[in-house]
Order: sequence, then C-alpha cells, then structure tokens
Amino acid sequence: MKKSKRAIDDCACDAGFSPLQTNAGMSVNDGKARLGEMAKLAGFDFYLLSAFPRGDRTAFIENRLISNWPQSLSGVYEAADLFYCSRLVTAMKRTVMPVFCEEGSFAGSAANQENRGLDTLFQMHGLKNTFAFTLHDADLKQYIFAFSGCSPMPTREQSMALLYGCTDLLDKISRSRGSEQGPSETLTRREIECLRWSAAGKSSDEIAIILDLSPHTVAGYLKSAMRKLDSVNRMQAVARAFRYRLL
Repeated sequence: MKKSKRAIDDCACDAGFSPLQTNAGMSVNDGKARLGEMAKLAGFDFYLLSAFPRGDRTAFIENRLISNWPQSLSGVYEAADLFYCSRLVTAMKRTVMPVFCEEGSFAGSAANQENRGLDTLFQMHGLKNTFAFTLHDADLKQYIFAFSGCSPMPTREQSMALLYGCTDLLDKISRSRGSEQGPSETLTRREIECLRWSAAGKSSDEIAIILDLSPHTVAGYLKSAMRKLDSVNRMQAVARAFRYRLL
C-alpha cells in the first residue's frame, strides 16, 4: 500500500528521526525497531543493514549488522558466498544513487543452477524485489541498507524518507560505538607530525632532519604515539591514526 508524503513525514517524526536527537546514540534492538518501521512504511517486509563488503571481508554473516531475514535463508546464503559479488552489490559499486532490483537481487550474475535456485529460495521467503542504497558514517565507513519484499519501486517521497531515516539511524548507531571515535589519550602536534612523515615513508633519521630534531627525540615521539594508539609497531600506529582521521 502506498503512503502519502504527509504520512511518511508524520511517521518519521513519531519515530524520532530528528537530527536534534542524534547525540543520544542507539542500541541494535532500537535499530531493528526503526528499520522495521521504515520498511513497513515503504511497503517492504524485510530489511538489511550491512557493512559494504571489502576484498578482505566478503562473507555475508561477517558484514551483516542488522536484519530480519529468516535464519534458514541467512544460513543458505552464507554458504553460497555470493554476497560480495551479488547483482545488488555489483550495481551499487557503479552508482551513488539508490538501486531497485526486481528478482535475483542477492544472487550472482552467472546463469547457472545455483543462482536460479537462490532466486527461487528468496522469492519463496518473500524477498522478491529489493530497494537499496549505500551510506557512510562520520568515519567514512560504507554501509548498505536494503529493503526487500514484493512491493514495486518506492515513490520519490518514500525513497527520500528512507534515505533520511537511515542516515539518521546510522549516525545514532555510530555515536553509540564510542570506542571507534578516537584514541583514549590525545596525541601531541609533534607525535602527529612524526606519524605523518612516517606514513610518507620517511625513516626516523630523515624525519629528524625534516623537523630539525634528533633521531632519539623522533623515536621517542613515535614510541609515545604507538602507546597512545595501542599499536605494536609504527605501521599499525599510522593505520590507526588514519582511521581516527588524525592524518
């Protein structure tokens, strides 16, 4: 059933999708409730929030964060190992716009028996069509939001409401993960400078010349930075500094 724009806006307000409230954070259970509300609003029965699969992290289960897919379907799909190369993910690698797939969203593109079987299985569970888009959080980590069911392409108003609601939801969930916001102890300007030149491939002796410091002092700054970033070596410290957007 299609909803009016006013109904969509009213539901979004009732659900608490106000940017003025984003500092409160959100639990996974609250996230499930919100995704369920948004899915029903757009006429879909199923939802999925997943990290965007990377080259070193492709499995469905390790990327899935929140979903209401039937457990049996999730198990079969994990065993098939097609999430990272599915038609849906492949399509979202080519555009920043929302994607709507009619049938076969989560199977691979190959015309083989396994993909035909997966298409049938998804349809049997009611996941025929899928509307999906990607969003990134404040740390620039990319995620997939997918809404599935038998409904047609959402209207422009429904699509905008889903995009706004999911953006707000992702922001709240991200704020709840305090451990990812930064190191527990603030790095000094000199420590960050040494890490920045280290990331550029400079040795301690070269950094010492650039910053007009002694090699011993540079080593001390790097050692202090590694301790604050809970790192075992310089390379790991640089990687974590990039993740915390210190460099």
